[in-house]
Amino acid sequence: MPALAKSIMTFEQFLAFAEGRSGKWELIEGAPVAMSPERVAHGDMKYRVARALDEAIARAKKPCRFVLDSAAVKIDANNSYQPDAMVYCGEAVSPDALFVPNPVIVVEVLSPSNALRDLRDKLAGYFKVASVAHYLIVDPDEALVIHHQRRGEDILTRIVREGVIALDPPGIEVAMGEIYGARA
Repeated sequence: MPALAKSIMTFEQFLAFAEGRSGKWELIEGAPVAMSPERVAHGDMKYRVARALDEAIARAKKPCRFVLDSAAVKIDANNSYQPDAMVYCGEAVSPDALFVPNPVIVVEVLSPSNALRDLRDKLAGYFKVASVAHYLIVDPDEALVIHHQRRGEDILTRIVREGVIALDPPGIEVAMGEIYGARA
């Protein structure tokens, strides 16, 4: 007897599924996946990162915006992720938008439940999106950011413990002290 085919959800079907549903959801290989509850440290770090990005955009006077933990990034027809923060440039998306089509910077804050996915699967996934130039993985427990940056066909990785993270494009800089305070 043949195995039953698993139903695969498209990105468009996922948006209809997730809209108005409580909790955070991602689409992984065509299946909706509920995200685990977050620690207070995780929420605090998301806020710090978003604030640092917002201030960096303002300092550089760039036509960019940050999005904090709300909209999705479409990876392909059957995958989408909801980063903890992201930056996109150009015309503002609709306030009702459920996804941002052209993120330049995506940020994930590590937590015990998502570390492997963030370090492996999302790294490969985010860089399938042509507009993504930077993927930052932020450790909420230690002053450490893993900065993956697209350079032509290559992805360069830098572990940042102090100093400044240059994010070009879009041409902004974020100091580790802005994210971690005195810990950096």
